[in-house]
Formats: sequence, structure tokens, C-alpha cells
Amino acid sequence: MTALRKFISFVDQINYRIGRVTMYGIFVMMAILLWSSISKTFLNPSLWTLEMAQFAMVAYYILGGPYSIQMGSNVRMDLLYGGWSTRRKAAIDIITVMFLIFYLGVLLWGGIDSTIYSFSYGGERSPTAWRPYLWPIKVIMCTGITLMLLQAISELFKDILRLRGEEIDNVV
Repeated sequence: MTALRKFISFVDQINYRIGRVTMYGIFVMMAILLWSSISKTFLNPSLWTLEMAQFAMVAYYILGGPYSIQMGSNVRMDLLYGGWSTRRKAAIDIITVMFLIFYLGVLLWGGIDSTIYSFSYGGERSPTAWRPYLWPIKVIMCTGITLMLLQAISELFKDILRLRGEEIDNVV
């Protein structure tokens, strides 16, 4: 069981640190949107602001997802779940996390395929007037999905340990 605990600790530490840094991405988005408002009001409107804000939002959401899962901030239907014992919650979570792992695996497969296409195409660009390269955001998406997949596996291992009646140490 020490291998499980080492994996859990390793993944949780990585996602905790990345999540804490990613939190400040909200300020990046605010700065971009503030500049967009200022440039549209007083200067010539910038072509890059809307799309850059979308890219920043994707990075914020995708890289913050594993941290959210780790902290238990994801949405749950608490109608029945809240009253269950720790072991019963772990048993149900094992089933539901398997669906999440499958979904993230399919998502990662598609993301990697799309990223490879972006590189092999010679630098796929957005069809907008700004025309940024798309590979940087696709790499960020693949990285975030991989981290989320690792966090989901970590949560699966935590639930297995809980089901066995073992205590789980938190990273934070």
C-alpha cells in the first residue's frame, strides 16, 4: 500500500501547487478584459483581447480542475450522499470516478490527436482576424486533462484506502 500512498502524495502535491498558481489566472483574465474595455472606449479596439481572454479562461478552467477535484469543490448531488457513511461514500465514489476516468481518457485521446494535427499541419491557426496559433492552448488542454486524469486516479486510490478502513493523509 505504500506505492498507492506515494502516488497519491506525488499527484496531490503537483496538483496543489499548480492549482495555487492557477488561481491567479483570474487576474490575467481581468487585465485582458479591462484592456479590451479601455481600448474599445478610448483607443482603437484590439483584435486579440476577446480570443486571448478565451484562451486564458480555458487555461484557468483546465489547470484549476485537478485542484478543484482534490479540494472536493466539485458539484455533488447531496440529497442522499451527505447522510452516508464514509465507507459507503467511498464505494459509490469508486463507481463514479471510473466513469470520470473513462471520460477523461477519451477526452485526452482526442486532445492529443488534435494537438498532433496542429503541429503536423504546420501551425494550425484560428480563423479569426487575429489568427493566433492554436497549438499552445491545445498543449495546455492536454496537460490539464492529464493532470485531471492523474487526480481522478489519486481519488480512486484514496477511496480504495477508505473502503479498506485506512486513514488518508491530506497534502494541504
